[in-house]
Amino acid sequence: MNNIKKFSLFLSLMTAISVVMSAAPRYVFYFIGDGMGFNHVLNAQIYSAEVLGNDSTLTMLTFPVASLARTHSASSDVTDSAAAGTALATGSKTLNNMLGMSADTVAVTSIAKTLFDKGWGVGLVTSVAIDDATPGAFYAHAASRSEYMTIGRQLAESGYQFAAGAGLRAARDNSGKLTPLLDYLAENKVTVTQGRAGLDMMADRLLILSDDTVKTWNIGYTIDSIPGALTLPEMTAAGIRQLERVSPDRFFMMVEGGNIDHAGHANDGGTILREVINFDQSLALAYKFYLAHPDETLIVVTADHETGGMSIGTTTTEYSVRPQVAAAQKISKEEFSSYVKSLAHDRRIYHWPDMEEYLAENLGFGSAVKLTEEETAELSKMFEEMMAGRNSAPDQETLYATFDGFSARVFELLNDKAGFGFPTIKHTGAAVPVFAIGEGASIFSGVNDNTDIPRKILSLIEK
Repeated sequence: MNNIKKFSLFLSLMTAISVVMSAAPRYVFYFIGDGMGFNHVLNAQIYSAEVLGNDSTLTMLTFPVASLARTHSASSDVTDSAAAGTALATGSKTLNNMLGMSADTVAVTSIAKTLFDKGWGVGLVTSVAIDDATPGAFYAHAASRSEYMTIGRQLAESGYQFAAGAGLRAARDNSGKLTPLLDYLAENKVTVTQGRAGLDMMADRLLILSDDTVKTWNIGYTIDSIPGALTLPEMTAAGIRQLERVSPDRFFMMVEGGNIDHAGHANDGGTILREVINFDQSLALAYKFYLAHPDETLIVVTADHETGGMSIGTTTTEYSVRPQVAAAQKISKEEFSSYVKSLAHDRRIYHWPDMEEYLAENLGFGSAVKLTEEETAELSKMFEEMMAGRNSAPDQETLYATFDGFSARVFELLNDKAGFGFPTIKHTGAAVPVFAIGEGASIFSGVNDNTDIPRKILSLIEK
């Protein structure tokens, strides 16, 4: 055996010995940035440093383990959120659209359920609906991710002590009337609250939701600064408090930054940056907990898939990114599109100078965003034609929203000037980041499959 092979064997043995000798974690935080690829993170770091002036890097980028995970499903090289969530929750590959089941429709057990049955406290937090694919994969089994009543009832039956998110789709029927779902949650001793009032509430089982009039199934984008809206850091903090109270000796907590994916589908670069930073601020709360319990805590951060194919730089920006352009953006693409639609249906007739003023104030057009004469003429023509025809018909349809042609073009130009390229409004098959710190974190080094991550977490706990 040559010296290189001997040294490699020595390192492998030392790693194995260190894993065996380390204590099993008693507190596990599992952070999932929905749709968060490497470039989403790096663009957010550039923005944080160059625009916000932060001397420190994003929390996740400070973790000693930084690796990657493959994300393909059992049916496709490009996964959907249900199959990816199932992989991350259960360690099993499945078909796109299936939740908490193997490809042959056999129910598979999530890491949260395994730990709950062993006496652990469990909390789930998301900035989108609590019955959405990623959180649902930790408690539900459904042949289709859209079986919302089944999924909602399984949340009630899970026994988990904490959950928070934008809403429950099956709580109301298509006419807006309440269904029996909330009663079923109450029968299972779940205290359901809406809005910020629930953040400081105490109950054995607590479910915090947004106002039930929500239509987009997310808590709202950080960039839109919605008064009174729940935020991911606030829900994360509430979850930690709840689990420390009801299960102080050991708990598992999953936190999903779901709005990263929503903004990715919209190809809304400036909003993505804010959502990644917001997700990282939530992660900082778990890191603070880790600092108080360094020998007992494990934090793992990853993503279910990448959305949008976001780039760092475009042909327009050449060998640079221009985060100051993104800094001038004050509203999300969805909020902008809603405003444009309202103008098209207003009794007053609006003209290009009206929109030009709005673009300058809310997106930095004319200052941070420099348009050519041709681009200005193009936007002016599109807006005037839309207002004259009172037509804001969808021209771009994404998974969570639709956009008129004018709004879509405005944000194409905005992204291009900032240096954010998007080849798709859907998921990609790109590998996603994995960051880890704490007890046994080294086991996540190297190239992972997404199914490896929950298996490795359990291996550390059950050794």
